[in-house]
Order: sequence, then structure tokens, then C-alpha cells
Amino acid sequence: MRSTGWRNQLRRVAMTAVGAAALLCLVRPAAAFPDRPITLVVPFAPGGPTDIIARILSLSLSQSLGQQVVVDNRGGAAGNIGMAQVARATPDGHTLLLASTAIAVNPALFKNLTYDSIKDFAPISELTTAPNVLVVHADSGINSIDDLIARAKAEPFNYASPGVGTKSHLTGELLKLRTGIEMVHVPFRGAGPSAQAVLAKQVQLGSVALAAAEAMIQSGQLRALAVTSEKRWFSLPNVPTMIEVGYPGFVSDTFNALLAPAAVPQPILDTLIKESRAAFQKPDALAQARKAGFEIVAGTPEQLSARIKSEILLVRELVAKAGIALQ
Repeated sequence: MRSTGWRNQLRRVAMTAVGAAALLCLVRPAAAFPDRPITLVVPFAPGGPTDIIARILSLSLSQSLGQQVVVDNRGGAAGNIGMAQVARATPDGHTLLLASTAIAVNPALFKNLTYDSIKDFAPISELTTAPNVLVVHADSGINSIDDLIARAKAEPFNYASPGVGTKSHLTGELLKLRTGIEMVHVPFRGAGPSAQAVLAKQVQLGSVALAAAEAMIQSGQLRALAVTSEKRWFSLPNVPTMIEVGYPGFVSDTFNALLAPAAVPQPILDTLIKESRAAFQKPDALAQARKAGFEIVAGTPEQLSARIKSEILLVRELVAKAGIALQ
């Protein structure tokens, strides 16, 4: 009897221990995010505006998240290679996309994209925005948009952009449409290389995001003819807008935004939203971004989603009017 009672008691103790262990497994918190380095994919070449913002963000997130954030430049195909890579990535928050306006432009320009700009990504934040700028070499003899139009009508003329399908490319095509001039588009792999092409006199004009040409404009190597913002830009107060020189409604800016693969769990997204928006409120990051010619947005996911959707519609209208062939 005593033996049987003793065995029953042991059995009850064992069952209690098993139950407690099972309950512990159920209530144990999930592994902290991030638990390894994060890859921040930039779908353009190093040195361009998107890359500049990625470097600022990666430093801040590395500090706030306690894991290294590694910038991975995956340029090519107007950003499609890098964006498709992130769309297919494991949705655990360890692979992110630092996109430009290309994520809203490319659906209007490419027939067979391997990703969906709306369905395949979770918006996190529009971080910064900057206008495009029209630049020429300082000794080109072109001092204004009127000079540019006269030169382009008098002789063969070409212009550089960061690649087919970029917002800067569309700015150049809008310029042709609004002024009636003819220019040959010469695409480069990134805004940095396209600005350098103007400096090297490989092309007569550059249509690039401001950040890529800012330093060369400030040093006097390149001349900015106009910016494509609604109002004069804070870092180039002496450069007119296209609206001011006689082209109403000529606004074309480039945003930089953080996104993740679509199925990333909401708690991880919440962390990324909080920390990425906070990153550009830090004095150092704010100063670096503005020094490079960017205005800080640090918006919500809802604002970014609405921006992308509206931009897709506007770009499709421009592509149709300009007769730009689909790739």
C-alpha cells in the first residue's frame, strides 16, 4: 500500500512538472528582434541619393537595435533587381529595402515585373524627399533654362539620368514634353555616375536627384539651372524652380523610403517603424540629411502607402503622354 501510494505521488509530481514545463514553453517570449545582422538592400549604385540615406539610417538602426545593419547595393534594371530580391526575402525583418520613387515609377514602365509594388512590400516610412535638379558643366555657357532650350534646338543634345525608369529620367522626359526640345537620354547606373558624367562632359545635361549633385553644385563645378520642387529648395536659395521660370505645375521630387517584405510580423514592423522614424529626428542624422540636400519626412506607413499608390497613377499618365515605350 505504501509502495503504491509512493508511486502515485511520484507520478503526480512528474505530471505536475511536465505540465509546468509545457506552460513555460507556451508563455516563453519569442526571440528578440533582431537576433542577427540586418541587410538593408539599396537597389542602386553606391554614392547616389538612396545610398546616402541608407548609410545614415544603417548607422542609427545599428545603434538603436543592437545589431549591425549592412547596406547591400544591388543596382541594375532601374532598381528592379534589388526590389525583387527583397520581395522574395524571408519575411522576418532581417532583410529590408531602402527604395526610391522607382518603386512607384517602375509599374508604369516595365511589362513583366517580378514583384508587385503594393502587394509584395510592407511600408514602414517615407524617410526623406528631395527635388530633382537640372545641371550643366560650369563652363558650358548655359546659364538658364532658356539657354538650355536654345542650345538643344540648335545642335544635337543629350542628357544623363540614373537609369531608365527613374524619377530623374521622367523629369528629363517631362522637360522635353513641356519645352518642345529634343534630347537623347543616356542612362547611367545611379545618380552619382550620372552627375559625374556631366562633370566629365560626357553629356551636356544631367537630370538627377539633388543629393547626388549637391556637393558639385556648391563647389561650382556644376551649374544648377532649376530645381523641380514646388518652392525654392532650402540648400539652393539662388536656384529657381521650374515653376518660376515659366512652367506651371512642373514638380518632380524623389522620395526615399523604408519597406519590408509583405508578410513581416506586425510586432517586428512596429519596432522598425518606431526606430526608423526616430532615426531622422536625431541631431546628427538630421544634419547629415539636410547637408546632402534632403528634407526630412519620417512619415507613417499609411502615408507612404498612399504616396506610392498616387505616384503610380501620376507616372502612368506621364508615360502615356510622353510616349515612353515600356521595357
